[in-house]
Amino acid sequence: MTSVLDLAPVIPVVVLDDAADAAPLARALVAGGLPAIEVTLRTPAALDAIRAIAAEVPDAVVGAGTVLTAEAVTDTVRAGARFLVSPGWTDALLAAMRDSGIPFLPGVSTASEVVALLERGVTELKFFPAEAAGGPAYLTSLAGPLPAARFCPTGGISAAKAPSYLSLPNVGCVGGTWMVPPEALAAKDWARVESLAREASALRR
Repeated sequence: MTSVLDLAPVIPVVVLDDAADAAPLARALVAGGLPAIEVTLRTPAALDAIRAIAAEVPDAVVGAGTVLTAEAVTDTVRAGARFLVSPGWTDALLAAMRDSGIPFLPGVSTASEVVALLERGVTELKFFPAEAAGGPAYLTSLAGPLPAARFCPTGGISAAKAPSYLSLPNVGCVGGTWMVPPEALAAKDWARVESLAREASALRR
């Protein structure tokens, strides 16, 4: 599979309370040009949402976010997740993600964490929480001494802020929620989601 970082300039980060919304939401995002979709494990509906997208939206590349344990790795892969994202990492979680056989993005926010993962052969990372941890200026500082690391910054990124990240050579894509605003999700306004996704997919890398 193409690297998750190269599928689109933006990975929508989705929190779903109702798994029935998963497939129509995914279809809208894919139609807008954003095939990689991160469903966070923050609600009881998350695993069913992943199952629904995997089964009903073949053009979507559904992933699981907020993966914190080896059990969560197993559960999400069984549900059909095609990539994994964690806000941070431990050796045990890293081993479980590596053993899953699918791509994963362990979260980092410091240079030492990046170095530790590079030592372990991991070069594609989530930078989280991006805005609070230093934003584009911090990632620019990492590019010189750590050129092998590539990032998906997530956390506090908006449509207005995304281009400053995407212009960096060590950023493959960004993660964000702005193309799935709560009011559009509540109203099941999939046309609005598709429109916002189309705008996001047009951002330059």
